[in-house]
Amino acid sequence: MIDVLEMIRSAEQRLQPAFARLEDMALANEKRVLDAFRAEAVSPRHFAPTEGYGYDDLGRDALDRVFARALQTQDALVRPQIANGTHAIFLALSGLLEPGDVVFSATGRPYDTLETAVGLSGSEPNALSRSGIGFRMAALKETGEEPFDQDAILRGITDHPEVKMLYVQRSRGYAWREAVSVEKMGPLFQRVKAARPDIIIAVDNCYGEFTEDREPSAAGADVMMGSLIKNCGGGIAPTGGYIAGRKDLIERVSYRLTVPGSGREVGSYAASYRPYFQGLFLAPHTVLQCLKTAMLFGEVFGKLGYEVMPAGNKLRADIVQSIRFREPGELIAFCKAVQHASPVDSDVTPEPWDMPGYTDPVIMAAGTFVQGATTELSADGPIRPPFAVYMQGSLTYEHGKLALMEVAQAVMEQREAGER
Repeated sequence: MIDVLEMIRSAEQRLQPAFARLEDMALANEKRVLDAFRAEAVSPRHFAPTEGYGYDDLGRDALDRVFARALQTQDALVRPQIANGTHAIFLALSGLLEPGDVVFSATGRPYDTLETAVGLSGSEPNALSRSGIGFRMAALKETGEEPFDQDAILRGITDHPEVKMLYVQRSRGYAWREAVSVEKMGPLFQRVKAARPDIIIAVDNCYGEFTEDREPSAAGADVMMGSLIKNCGGGIAPTGGYIAGRKDLIERVSYRLTVPGSGREVGSYAASYRPYFQGLFLAPHTVLQCLKTAMLFGEVFGKLGYEVMPAGNKLRADIVQSIRFREPGELIAFCKAVQHASPVDSDVTPEPWDMPGYTDPVIMAAGTFVQGATTELSADGPIRPPFAVYMQGSLTYEHGKLALMEVAQAVMEQREAGER
């Protein structure tokens, strides 16, 4: 049997230079967040709940401004009422597009749950396709340093004036690819704006916030969307999502969020805003814990002979670590061990099931304090070849390390049983 603890110790030694780079990045991001809090003079009065219409909600409005500064945008809508990342994305797309408009995806097919929302699968009421809004795409390149098929994208937007939005999914969903870095977005966005200054560049920023020292807005994105139970919530926010970007675009989305004419001026929240402010403040540090944990998992499972993406010591643009297994039993063993190593529901055994919005049975492990919070240690994957698991999170590196001991052991036992 492999000495898992010794493997982890050796991996940590090899990862020290990469960890040091991550810590420098987290320091820069924390400074930007702290500066945002100080610029908006955040005080306890901003944490107070509100009722009724929500007119003059000081906390809500200050939270918008702090997020906008932290995410390097002109404006933001940050709301507990946004259910998840897919909801935030759908709000932005449906608020910014009209019947006859087309979205062009530079990153191929979107994440499974968004396929239904835009109308690529199913025929649900109020899907974008049912509202007369189209969705086209160009696949990412499979090899090479440049992820985007820039020529196909430029043809797709210049030859078709009905295309009003370029859409980029930063993270990988259930695709076997690396996340798209802000550095890689920049050249594409420049070419797109030179060809079509009127086009809206929208980035699904889920899993990506604070994984680099700048956000997609700094590379030219007009609007970004994300979930507060992922990176920006810092493991503290209990729910919610955000849309951030150009002021005129955020104003338009606010009319979809509530009603035309009222927009962001209404909408109360009867609980404290403190978890949202505090979560954002903790976000750069929490993301650092997630990234270090992901690197450690990638390094160890790479040494165990599995295909991993990204490679353990490679800097990354989201908090997700992908690992490919030889057969579904190893994927299931991985997720069961993650669940067992969790602080919540450690006695629960996850099994593959037909989740709403997904095309294949999915197994999900998430013994989290906040349901679905992916900055807490979690792992999931569809039960289909190539049997890849997508692991993310860990509020503390120490928990990630302890979990890795159990997970690696469980997968090795499953592999040995399959080889007998």
